Amino acid sequence: MGTPEFAVGILDTIIKNNYEVVGVITAADKPAGRGQKIKYSAVKEYALANNLTLLQPTNLKDENFLTDLKALNANLQIVVAFRMLPKVVWEMPSLGTFNLHASLLPNYRGAAPINWAIINGETKTGVTTFFIDDKIDTGAMILNSEINIEPEETAGQLHDRLMHLGSTTVIDTLKVIESGNVVTTIQEDNDDIKTAYKLNKENCKIDWTKSGAEINNLIRGLSPYPASWCFLKDQNEELNIKIYEGKLISESHSYEIGKLISSKKEIKIAIKDGFIQLLSLQFPGKKRMLASELLNGVSFSDAAKVY
Repeated sequence: MGTPEFAVGILDTIIKNNYEVVGVITAADKPAGRGQKIKYSAVKEYALANNLTLLQPTNLKDENFLTDLKALNANLQIVVAFRMLPKVVWEMPSLGTFNLHASLLPNYRGAAPINWAIINGETKTGVTTFFIDDKIDTGAMILNSEINIEPEETAGQLHDRLMHLGSTTVIDTLKVIESGNVVTTIQEDNDDIKTAYKLNKENCKIDWTKSGAEINNLIRGLSPYPASWCFLKDQNEELNIKIYEGKLISESHSYEIGKLISSKKEIKIAIKDGFIQLLSLQFPGKKRMLASELLNGVSFSDAAKVY
């Protein structure tokens, strides 16, 4: 059970390790983009290409779906980046239902664990497999694997590394379950647990009054998707711009925070402990481009600022 590209890598590894996948459950098709064309999930594309039995329920408690799911006669269900399951679904297989989560639980339960690990300046993260229960990401843990987060790594780069790590961890989990020697660890709650909140417009906006490290982490943690953003004001024009890549320059200056300083080749934003050089960004209605490319067709006045 899964929907995005992250889940495809895991499914592919399961099949290549000769486990019998009797069915794939993914999100219903939905319109996307400006043309509102129907878009298949990445998991559906893979399932169709590999002739796998496919179910796309809109309601996980629907009697027809439950009948179809039971008919697959799976003895184990694996969930990767799907949605919360009702008890009637996760209780169905004789060996249970386990989830792969892209964090070291109990930290970063929730929708965006990869992003928040970088945004919060973590130096380590990983993946965890656990048996699903009636809450979100709280079940008894089976295995986990840890990796370092590189200093300038983006969410996209970390996503790909965790997908490979997750694939290995899922296979190891399958072997443990197959052997009948599963030993689980109960997650212990405490006040220091960090949460992977759902990303929205508000928490993706750059606060230029924060430290350079915090701003840089936000940009990296939201790149390439959904991307950090801010307003750019120059004279009478106000634009909503996305920033995909920046570089922190630590040095003292006397500029006002948020002031945009540009030359023929670079754009810098003044912050309290230096500058953020904008390396890759996107203006409304334009494609993502390097700052040097943008400056071939755009110039800024001395009054330009971001906020």
